Amino acid sequence: MAVTLLLLRLLLSVVFLIAGLAKLADLPGSQKALHNFGVPEALAGLMGIVLPIVEIGVAVALIPRTWSWYGAIGAFALLLMFIVGISYNLALGRRPDCHCFGQLHSAPVGTSTLVRNILLVLGAAFVIWFGRVSTGLSATSWFTTLPLAQQLTLVAAVIALALIAGEGWLLLHALGQQGRLLLRLERTESRLAQEGFMFAMPERERSVTGLPVGAKAPAFSGTSLDEKKISLDGLCASGKPVVLIFTSSTCVPCSELLPEIGRWQRDYADKLTIALLSHGSTQENSAKAAEHGISRIVLQRLNEIDILFDVQRTPSAVLIGPDGFIESSIVVGSEDIQTLVSRAASLRQPPVVLLGNGGRAQPEPSVLEIGTQAPAFRLPDLKGEPVSLSAFRNTLTLLLFWNPGCGFCKSMLSDLKAWEANPPQGAPRLLVISDGTAEENRLMGLRSPVLLDKEGAVRMLFGSNGTPTAMLVDAQGKIASALAEGAPDVLALAGHVKEEVPSPRARLDLIKLVVGRSRLQS
Repeated sequence: MAVTLLLLRLLLSVVFLIAGLAKLADLPGSQKALHNFGVPEALAGLMGIVLPIVEIGVAVALIPRTWSWYGAIGAFALLLMFIVGISYNLALGRRPDCHCFGQLHSAPVGTSTLVRNILLVLGAAFVIWFGRVSTGLSATSWFTTLPLAQQLTLVAAVIALALIAGEGWLLLHALGQQGRLLLRLERTESRLAQEGFMFAMPERERSVTGLPVGAKAPAFSGTSLDEKKISLDGLCASGKPVVLIFTSSTCVPCSELLPEIGRWQRDYADKLTIALLSHGSTQENSAKAAEHGISRIVLQRLNEIDILFDVQRTPSAVLIGPDGFIESSIVVGSEDIQTLVSRAASLRQPPVVLLGNGGRAQPEPSVLEIGTQAPAFRLPDLKGEPVSLSAFRNTLTLLLFWNPGCGFCKSMLSDLKAWEANPPQGAPRLLVISDGTAEENRLMGLRSPVLLDKEGAVRMLFGSNGTPTAMLVDAQGKIASALAEGAPDVLALAGHVKEEVPSPRARLDLIKLVVGRSRLQS
């Protein structure tokens, strides 16, 4: 029993010490987490400072035998408070980030978080109940019996290890920040490239772009999973654009992309011919095809097709027209491949999505014609539940493409909320398709449903390159307006009455909308 009590005390002490120190290292994050749990903002600021100090105090109290029983009571009280807070939020359907261990680990609360805290509170209760007379062995008596020189050596070693661990954590944190910065820079350059802004590339990077756009694609042939010959001419014979996706059996991002490739082959079968180029044995690739529903795999003997297209990294992709000419530069990475496939499926003219196209500007996004069927899509809502556009049939719907970090979106947020609170007669139903996280979008306080389009793929399907933009979809799921760009045109399309005069384009859309409603009513 004495050993059990000591182990429980040490476990609780380590948990609270790590939690307290991690929260102190990220006070703004801790204060935000408390506010997300429902604590008033004014109180969350103070509690964000007090809570980690109390946790560290509990951790220290659990070590010496004379204080450990009181430390267990403190641990029990804190854990009970955490359980109540988590249960309350789960009952309301909210899952805020727990921020239990600061930036070391933070995830939305759920059943696992609740179970973890229940187990810890049971451990604290065990120490309180069975440790009333004695809380077990001393955790420090062995240290006091050591000679002074050994005590000092041990303390110095612990401090050195702590400094090394702290330095390692800071290094990992800095590397993570640098990685996120590079990703944001890459996305920014990609967006600017799609708008027609071109950037000079260093000589060492130009080979990554592959063969020049407009060149004749090199002829090749490989084998299918049933050992039949597959050639480029055969892929182009259907008269549809061809997307070649180059992968490697040892590439982790390639494996993560396989489910998407299977879905693209099914969803875009009438628009694109998508072929996965792979290495390895027929048996290995057959297993992958069966698992992810991939219907068209071209097996290379070595990497001869990669060499023909000057592919140096995987996963990569290239778009080839039905006439066998290259219509995009090589794109690298899952995000850019998804952009290439989405735009190739939605645009009547093939896109050039990366640099290396001779300095020419990008083609404009397709203009979806009024009266044509709106592209189908399915996105998660703020609770993570998938929602499709078909769920909004039988009602006029305004698709609002949004970004919570966009300054133009922020400037029209108050007008949008006023429109939601008092919509004009005959106003369309609002469906917000937004970038950003669920928490960022939830903080906007919009009443209308919000779907998360973090990669912007659906927005680009509708020809939108920025935010805020909007488009009407009628009750039959058909395009009912041109794309409105900018806050004034978006609000005008929604029917929001302002003193500003809407642009001629927005007025024309409103006239078409009124005429269409009159015809329906007659």
